[in-house]
Amino acid sequence: LSTMALIFCLTKCCNVLLSPLRSSLAVGVLAQEVFSPKPNQTAYIAASYVKFLEAAGARVVPVMINKTLEEYKTLFSSINGILYPGGGVSIISSGYQRAAKIFYDLAIEANKRGDYFPVWGTCLGFEQLMYLTSEKTQLSHTNTSGVALPLNFTPGASTCSRMFEAFPPDLVSALSAEPLTENSHQWSLATLTYNTNEDLKSFYKVLSTNTDGNTEFVSTVEAYSYPVYGTQWHPEKNAFEWSRPYIPHSPSAVRTTFYTAHFFVSEARKNFHRFQSKEEESKALIYNYNPVYTGNASAFEQIYLF
Repeated sequence: LSTMALIFCLTKCCNVLLSPLRSSLAVGVLAQEVFSPKPNQTAYIAASYVKFLEAAGARVVPVMINKTLEEYKTLFSSINGILYPGGGVSIISSGYQRAAKIFYDLAIEANKRGDYFPVWGTCLGFEQLMYLTSEKTQLSHTNTSGVALPLNFTPGASTCSRMFEAFPPDLVSALSAEPLTENSHQWSLATLTYNTNEDLKSFYKVLSTNTDGNTEFVSTVEAYSYPVYGTQWHPEKNAFEWSRPYIPHSPSAVRTTFYTAHFFVSEARKNFHRFQSKEEESKALIYNYNPVYTGNASAFEQIYLF
């Protein structure tokens, strides 16, 4: 084992033993710019990501865009993990990208010190992670905007990965045989690109791939030596989004939502970041905001506007 991998394993084991002592758990969800901003409505978070995390026992803290570095550092020490959601903003230059990079850098440095801090990217968040790790834009256009697909697991991924090791065998079988993972993206990391990029290949283990019939692309990853995870597909939509006919809602699809959420929240339980006071924590939680119904006009049933 490399030194970094050894630290990662020891940290994981120690924090698993200590996790039952936890009294508070908060996971950040990164906001992003709205397409047509209005006064007091310049950023949003889809409510399905909030429900996804809450269903596994976490409370959610919205991570606002365009804050100072010091504000982000303070928030980093207060939350137990962060999720980069899907969306449509730039992964090269946006408030979403700037905040994602700051938290990614803070997470990498923290994990090097033995402070276990997980990062998750979904769809756009997956693409953002690929850019942050490689510092290159190298996505390929794919015909994957609005389609559910089965996962093509890489050898050993369903049994020897951190992400899928606790999934029941019957659910793993269903994931590989049935279209249970919803895809809403036009850009993908081609498997060929991954295989020829040393930064990505040395950092991420590919757990699954998919294809649009022409291009094989990476659909699930986990970092070798850090708790950094990404899905090009949307685990949250199966249980909480209903506005599109191609979103799967079968029992296996819904179980996929909850097992995925459980895994990431379990990762977030492995550090003891916390707010300095109950008052500070209360002010930061998503409970201070009310979601609005948008299911008749968008791909999201509800969103939070900031």
